[in-house]
Order: sequence, then C-alpha cells, then structure tokens
Amino acid sequence: MSHQEYQSTIEKLHECMEACNHCYNACLQEEDVKMMAECIRTDRECADMCGFFEQALTRGTPFVSELAEACAKICEACGEECNKHDHDHCKKCADACFACAEECRKLVS
Repeated sequence: MSHQEYQSTIEKLHECMEACNHCYNACLQEEDVKMMAECIRTDRECADMCGFFEQALTRGTPFVSELAEACAKICEACGEECNKHDHDHCKKCADACFACAEECRKLVS
C-alpha cells in the first residue's frame, strides 16, 4: 500500500508531534516544572512515536497495524496526562493526541 493511502493518518501524526513538541517546550517554561515532569515525559514519548510512525508510513512499513496500535496507546496516555493540567498548551496537546489516537485505531486490524 502506498503512503498516499495513509495521508490522513500522516497528517494527524504530524499535528500530534508538533503539539507534543510545543507542549513539551512550554511545560519546561512553567513555574513548577517538577509538577509538569510526567507531562514532559509523555510529550517526548508521544512526539517521538508519532514522528517514527509518520516516517514508517512514508517508507511503506509492513508493520502498520502493530505501530498504529502502539502509537494509539501512547497518544491516549499523553492526552490523559495533558488533560490533568489547565494550561492552554496542555489542552491543545490533549486534543491533538486524542484525534491522533482515533486515527491510528482505524489502522489496527
């Protein structure tokens, strides 16, 4: 299957990666960085996974279902963590994570 068939997923992955990177950076600027530690950690993991899966899809990976399942789980976890915080960047990140997880779940066979 060509990567064009995954264009919608690729776009959601990229949006999520960008939102997580922004949230990660913004969390580091918060007054109580220690309180944001888990958010920062999940942002990094989610951004890394989304970036990897995006690249894998454009390469034509044979592991679409497996990677989509892992990515959906990580996006859900990041979204849940971000939802614990009232910062605008966390709320936007949570929205992007949940949208990405939903898109990834469509690829799990």
